[in-house]
Parts: sequence; structure tokens; C-alpha cells
Amino acid sequence: MQTISISDITLHIRDEGPCDGRVVMFANSLGTDLRVWDALLPLLPDGLRILRFDKRGHGLSDATPAPYAMDRLVADAEAVCDTLDLRDITFVGLSIGGLIGQGLAAKRPDLVRALVLMDTAAQIGTAQMWQDRIDAINAGGVAALADPILERWFTPGFRETNPEFALWRNMLTRTSVAGYTGCCAAIAGADLTESTRALALPVMAMAGDGDGSTPPDLVRATADLCGAEFHVIPEAGHIPCVEQPAATARLLADFLERTAP
Repeated sequence: MQTISISDITLHIRDEGPCDGRVVMFANSLGTDLRVWDALLPLLPDGLRILRFDKRGHGLSDATPAPYAMDRLVADAEAVCDTLDLRDITFVGLSIGGLIGQGLAAKRPDLVRALVLMDTAAQIGTAQMWQDRIDAINAGGVAALADPILERWFTPGFRETNPEFALWRNMLTRTSVAGYTGCCAAIAGADLTESTRALALPVMAMAGDGDGSTPPDLVRATADLCGAEFHVIPEAGHIPCVEQPAATARLLADFLERTAP
């Protein structure tokens, strides 16, 4: 196991590939851990240095008391980069991971050379929507909202036929209440519209056609905001790297080739 101790927490990371390889850093979605990328990574080009991390309150990373701020989550990712002396990163962010990526690219353009926004936006939902979710989870745990969350994550076909679906439910429901609600609060307080509009680096955005959390039109609007190319992935919900890893990998590999140093 690999860890980094920063500020008030210890983060679980996974740093794989050649030390001198092109760095691709992955940030996962709300209620998942770094295993969300497992099916995608073997389909990417050889020679990459792949860096994944469990954000605070998720996976094996420490869970500090809620609420969290988006600036704090961005600072965590920044600290991982600085601790490992990473530069010229292509940052791939899924959902809240995409918010973290937008924040990091705006704050530290010296670190991020290209950005991939997967099923995310510059602003997601409303503060009241997130507060309602926080209240429900504080009252009944993450399991209380598991069914509607999973309906947004995955298409009906995946939920009904894929044997892995039970494992994704387990991953979601075993997320700590502090970690889940803390990140909900960070999303609720995040409006990155103006900083994302000002980004001056290559950006690619994508969304599953059946995403119930960040629908394609929402993702497209953020792509338009920063002049990014945009792609819709058929037969996928909120986590296309799980449902359609091959299609997701093809888009990512092509983007990496076109943005190579």
C-alpha cells in the first residue's frame, strides 16, 4: 500500500508505471474509491505513469469531520502532486473529481498540462439539493439513498445483468458518512464557472448518454464554457469508465496522443 501524509490526513494513493512516464492523474467520483478506474487502465497506452488517490473520506484515506470545502479537496490533490514532484499532468476527473481537476488547473497551471472532464460540470446541482441529501444520509446512512444513487450511476442493463453491480453497491454504502456528506458540502459550495471559463489548456469533456447525475447537456455546457471538445458515450450512466471502459479508453488515448509534449 502507498500513502501520503499531508496536513491533517493520510491519503491512500496508487502510483504505477515508469517514473519518467507521462503522468496521468485520476480523481474518482462521490461514493467510489480509486478502483473505479480498474477496467479502464489496462486499455490505455503503455509507458504512462498512472497516479490514483482516494480523496478524503473515501476508500482507505482518512475521513476528517464534515463538512469539506472544494478548496480543501483541491489542496489535497495539489499536495499529492507536490509531494511526488509531479509536473505536466494530464488530470482525469470523474464527477466531483472533475471539480477537483478544474480547481487544480485554475490554481496551479504549472502542474496541469491537459484536463479530462468526465460526467462533471463547473457547478453541479443546487445547495438545497445537496443539503437534502446530507440530511437524509445523516439520518439513515449512505444506504438510505443507495437505490436512487445507483440508478443515476448505471444504466438499467448494467444494474439488472452485471454481477459486479452488487460490489458497486457495497463500495457506495461502505463510504463513511463523514466522507460522503463532507464531499456533498464541497460540491454544494462549488461554482467554478468563472475560473473554468478562464482555463487556457487543452480540455476534453465526456458524458454517458444515460447519466442521471450530470446529464450530457450539463457536461456539454461546461465544455462550451472552456472551449473543450465534447463526446457522448453510448450505453453508459454516470460512470462510463466502468460501463464502457473500451469506449472511454479510446477517447482518452486519442486525447493523450494529441496533447503529447
